[in-house]
Amino acid sequence: MEFFEDNLKWERKADKPLRILVVGAGIGGLAVAIGLKQSGHDVVILEQVPHIAEVGAGIQMAPNAARILGRFGLLEKVMEKANVLEKNSLRRYANNEELGTAPLMPEIGQKYGAPLSVIHRGDLQAILLEAARAEKIEMHLGSRVLEADPEFEARVKLQSGEWLKGDVIIAADGIKSDLRRQIAKAHGIEDRSQPTGDAAYRILIPKEKLEHDPEALDLLNTNVGMRWMGPEGHIMAYPIKNNQVYNMYVDRGPDAPKVLLHPQKAGAPNEESWTNRGDKKEMLDFYSSWNDLVKNLLTYVPEGDVMEWTLNTHRPLPAWIENKVALIGDACHPMLPYVAQGAANAIEDAGTLTMCFSITSDVPLALEIYQYVRKTRGEAIQQSAATTRKALHLPDGPEQYKRDEAIRTSKHGGHNPDLWADTEWQQFMWGVDVMKDTLENWDTYKGKVEGHHLTPLNATIYT
Repeated sequence: MEFFEDNLKWERKADKPLRILVVGAGIGGLAVAIGLKQSGHDVVILEQVPHIAEVGAGIQMAPNAARILGRFGLLEKVMEKANVLEKNSLRRYANNEELGTAPLMPEIGQKYGAPLSVIHRGDLQAILLEAARAEKIEMHLGSRVLEADPEFEARVKLQSGEWLKGDVIIAADGIKSDLRRQIAKAHGIEDRSQPTGDAAYRILIPKEKLEHDPEALDLLNTNVGMRWMGPEGHIMAYPIKNNQVYNMYVDRGPDAPKVLLHPQKAGAPNEESWTNRGDKKEMLDFYSSWNDLVKNLLTYVPEGDVMEWTLNTHRPLPAWIENKVALIGDACHPMLPYVAQGAANAIEDAGTLTMCFSITSDVPLALEIYQYVRKTRGEAIQQSAATTRKALHLPDGPEQYKRDEAIRTSKHGGHNPDLWADTEWQQFMWGVDVMKDTLENWDTYKGKVEGHHLTPLNATIYT
């Protein structure tokens, strides 16, 4: 398909099929289950909810993830549901001044051999779920995993008290992962989330709400991302669902909500969730000093449809693996949304594990190499989101002025403080092919990890 060029030559079928238990049926869990099943393994998914529902809002499908989904035969279906953004427009909050733009498609697709798009998270999960069922992957809903074997052998205990056994356990059970806590405890660490002080509103505005507003309708019909930056908050907005819904992420610091990002309310629970109801009036009050276009868009938010969640971080773990248990996705590298790489990095985990278990049936070796390929990279991208948060939320003043000037001049090749739009950081995020890297450097990585565990990285708190 257009913009997808796969020059990776690899043997898809594993020499020895393994029984692999995947804990969690989110994006990472479904992706790794599909990749491993296609490689010939016996895969079982254990998901705690009794029914998988469409949740979330718009997410980015970056080239580093798109090329992996292409290898799994899923990219064409993703692109049918996705919007392809032409550029990202970086703007001031008060007067709507455009400080600069970040060209996206088709340039990004041509450069990296895979497209960049945005899609509703529920649409992506539905595509993955359909593919998992088409692959006849065994799936057990309503099956919460409480813990792994104390020695991290390939056994897990369900809430029912039943123990299930396999050859490998892959924990894709999200930011509240029970297995993450168990691995942390094995290293003498109490794993707990660290509140950033920020909260965010996820807002979806249907087309029918905008039909009599030419300016708002033009935003919906134009495949351009809008990124407004202001004191203690920012907004990221773009069309999804084939231009039928306008997605806004609205973020605020200790006082704010598109995506709308803003400050966390005093007394709000420090718990990540899609299900907390926000307050529309409070949201409008926070953005009352922003430009007329933003304020007008927010008036279209249906009453009762403001969803708010606090943004927390976690300390990096000393290890993502223990014996025959591996963590993936938010279970090991939960990301703030500022560089739009949470789902993409979960898919990178899936691609890397698929490649590792296509090359070897030696479980400890495969998991060591998975960790070697992914941990430093994943945590660097995790840290870049925290760095970008600071740049986007500067108060008016000298630092904000320097940031704005850097954005204006970045089109001439300079550094962009919004790392999502910085060409050098884009190369790191989007240009690395983890599956190809794993295959081509297997012998080197094997030599580095064989016979010993990697030295744990020092834990740092992201602020």
